[in-house]
Amino acid sequence: MAAHDDTRTDNVIETTSASAPESPPRLSAHTSKLITTGVDIETDTPTDDDLTYMHSIMCQVGFPRKAVFGDEFERVCGNAALGIDAGRLWNGKAFVRQPIPFGPWPRLIMAYLNTAALRSQSPDIEVGASASEFIRMLGKQHGGGPRGGYTSFRKQMLALSACQLTLGFTLGDKAITYNGSPVYRFEAWLSNTGHQRTLWPGAITLSQKYFDTLKQHAVPLDLRALNALSGSALAMDAYAMLSQRLRRIEGRPVKLHWKNLQAQFGQDYTGKNAAKDFKRTFKIALQQALVVYPQAKVKLVTGGVLLMASPPPIPEKL
Repeated sequence: MAAHDDTRTDNVIETTSASAPESPPRLSAHTSKLITTGVDIETDTPTDDDLTYMHSIMCQVGFPRKAVFGDEFERVCGNAALGIDAGRLWNGKAFVRQPIPFGPWPRLIMAYLNTAALRSQSPDIEVGASASEFIRMLGKQHGGGPRGGYTSFRKQMLALSACQLTLGFTLGDKAITYNGSPVYRFEAWLSNTGHQRTLWPGAITLSQKYFDTLKQHAVPLDLRALNALSGSALAMDAYAMLSQRLRRIEGRPVKLHWKNLQAQFGQDYTGKNAAKDFKRTFKIALQQALVVYPQAKVKLVTGGVLLMASPPPIPEKL
């Protein structure tokens, strides 16, 4: 995974060079996949395999989208907050400091772990016989998926299993804090390939505290959409936010101002053109998210984005 937010900046349709104006528009592979997935979602009845879950806090304040320099990360949005502290893993000889997890892989991994735990009503989750098999269970081929393939997956899996999460949220007049690791047990593998079965744990156990809060605050998402958006962590976050917000709107639409959106999603945009750069990039990410969430009623308006009451992206009970 590159150490930068990998939001795609290609237009929905890429045109050919000016020297051949008569040529038809050419779709990028990424755009073609998004459109195909959007059509499938709109026309095909979802199955149980298409249902996945994200914690509601992580729909509002997700993992970092690019590498974090340091051992701490914090993001706050309204009455929700996420804090991440980097951890260490024992490699058989010494404790090795892990980075803060970032990018699309932790989002895909947590969606899978959340879903498996909720389906079995148990924090003990089967993750296949090897890392390669687990990648396929995430809906990706070995070496495919988010940029960086297996090497990126391995790095982010280790970082995620070692980190400590702090989730903060307000319910009524109560301020609630969850503090701990989402993964209670993970037997880190020492091999640098995904095929050494004896070093892959075969199962991952979520911490009981995280599992308990997940059961109360899980948001249903469409796994097909999440996978199609996995080239961009920002597009995944935009989709998760819409999935959590739109179904809860009653009555009048809700306007999200660009300033608030940047505070929620654009903390890593700095400099004199930060607001302009964020606005341009977020519009692209939002457009991508809407392609695979055809039921969403969202409109760009002066000063921000207008959200209207919409069905959830996928029924929670199929």
